[in-house]
Amino acid sequence: MISHFTILPDIHFWKSQIKCQEACPVHTDARGYVRAIALGRDELAYLIARGPNPLASICGRVCGAPCETACRRGDYDAPVAIRALKRYVCEQFGPEAQAEGGKSLVEYLKRSAARYAPRECQDREELLPMLRSLTERRVTPVSGKSVGIIGSGPAGLACAHDLALLGFAVTIYEMEPVLAGMLAVGVPEYRLPRSVIQREVEVILSLGVKAVTGCCVGRDVSFPELRSRHDAVVIAVGAKRSRRLPIPGVDAEGVLGGVEFLRDVSLGRPPRLGRRVVVIGGGNVAYDVGRTVLRQISLDAARTALRREGVGEVHLCSLESLEEMPADDIEILEGDEEGVIRRNSLGPKEILKDESGKVRGVRFHHCLRVYDENRRFSPLFDENRITEIPCDNVLLAVGQTYDLSFLDAERDGLRMTERGTIACDPATGETSAPDVYVAGDLAHGPKLLIHAVASGKAVARSLYRHFTGRAITPREVELHFPQVQYAREKDYEKIPRIDPPKCDVDQRIVSHQAPVEMNLSEEEARREAGRCLDCGINTIFDGERCVLCGGCVEVCPESCLRIVPLEWVDGPPRLHEVLANYLGEYPADEASAILKDETLCIRCGLCAERCPNGAITMERFCFEVIPECLAV
Repeated sequence: MISHFTILPDIHFWKSQIKCQEACPVHTDARGYVRAIALGRDELAYLIARGPNPLASICGRVCGAPCETACRRGDYDAPVAIRALKRYVCEQFGPEAQAEGGKSLVEYLKRSAARYAPRECQDREELLPMLRSLTERRVTPVSGKSVGIIGSGPAGLACAHDLALLGFAVTIYEMEPVLAGMLAVGVPEYRLPRSVIQREVEVILSLGVKAVTGCCVGRDVSFPELRSRHDAVVIAVGAKRSRRLPIPGVDAEGVLGGVEFLRDVSLGRPPRLGRRVVVIGGGNVAYDVGRTVLRQISLDAARTALRREGVGEVHLCSLESLEEMPADDIEILEGDEEGVIRRNSLGPKEILKDESGKVRGVRFHHCLRVYDENRRFSPLFDENRITEIPCDNVLLAVGQTYDLSFLDAERDGLRMTERGTIACDPATGETSAPDVYVAGDLAHGPKLLIHAVASGKAVARSLYRHFTGRAITPREVELHFPQVQYAREKDYEKIPRIDPPKCDVDQRIVSHQAPVEMNLSEEEARREAGRCLDCGINTIFDGERCVLCGGCVEVCPESCLRIVPLEWVDGPPRLHEVLANYLGEYPADEASAILKDETLCIRCGLCAERCPNGAITMERFCFEVIPECLAV
């Protein structure tokens, strides 16, 4: 009788088990650096985090963290605080920790990477392996080609970083007086200190990237002139213009765009605000605006010593209900803590003016629903329920759009979309003009910061392929390491999530620079990292040794193992073909199978410990990615 059979999955199955890495647009091995922190190997953790991401320190502060959303620990209780753990190691070893910044970090990375085996770094095909591949001639650098990049946001910076590594001469053109685009003029300083941005940018400039600030394409230099200067141009402009609302009174004095307001505050030119402000919008930008207004009101009051009870109100009016709001939960909670007055299910009907044309209030009607039964945007209002909110200013944060006024589609040979954006292949950034590429939100629509980084990196590879006729292709090498004495932290499955500590509300709203979120302590970081289920560890079954004693099933704390008759097993045709070949002449009704529910497994290793025949082992799955050039 056949007691058990084993079907070995391929590399794609094992990779899919590490859901945090799969969810990251640049495929950062979050599990790798989190487990390194748990083991006290902080330097290795930083190298893993920095490998695929040139903006790791920035992401440690403000990334939307799709890795946390995908984290398997979240199915058990709460996801690991991955972003906070990235910040923890970046502050120890990243550019903010390097006394000289820039070039010193690059040299540090080279030296540090040499002390670790490639499989330990797990840094895929980016900075460290790219330098190694260039040295070993697996990737031949480009010579004599230049690229101009319009916009220095995350997509532009990531593109410039990789192009510089590949040998291109790169020049960034930025309309603002500072680099980093919306990171520098859109993200409030209480979330992202300007010193962190500056240090990250210094690293990229140290690779030979040139930058021209205060240069508005279409005003200071024409787009055709840029194309004549460079062999290729990458358009990486962000959505830096607020959308207007098609309602009466939107032209009143005192109505401002939310994005423009954030920009003016960031550049030290905050507009004069009244004592009562209405912010219209329900997303993260609306909360950035509302919370920044609170700080500006506090600063103005401190300067004039005129703060009085009952003034200094910020109303955030959202079309959506609380449950539907697109803003992150933490933004809503912190906004409530700081005093943002949240008003849900209100749709703006009219902005009211006084006799001189200034804002005096906003009239809203109650929103009964935002989406129809097919989840399409189709708001329905109760016209009989009207709410008026008196105010001195209205800030609009209902979406952003792009300024592409420097382009002429016919002149530039560019095909445009119905929405007025540039038609392109979002995966490569290629457009109808062979020397023009698009990166970031303009290529794929509004997404997270890390998506913009991934887009910029993809465009760099597209340009390399365009000019060399060779593609940088990652060759993956699958590695499995048996864990002879596998063990976990004591009671790791019982440890509750540790969120980063927060500054007291009365301290954080006194200035734009006062941080809200603080860094984890070493003890907190170790404990939080220890919660990681380490999804690169897998239970491997040897069917030849299994005696179907059921010990593994009995000892499993999550009941993720079952022994069932083979006839209960269902799956794709290939599965049944493999089973038939394996069984040969043995009757299928006498065979059994062990089924494992991977979604429940917490990698405790008790099944392997209990197995009397050594039929179950714990093995670590790793994969190296070696960049190579292949002709296309």
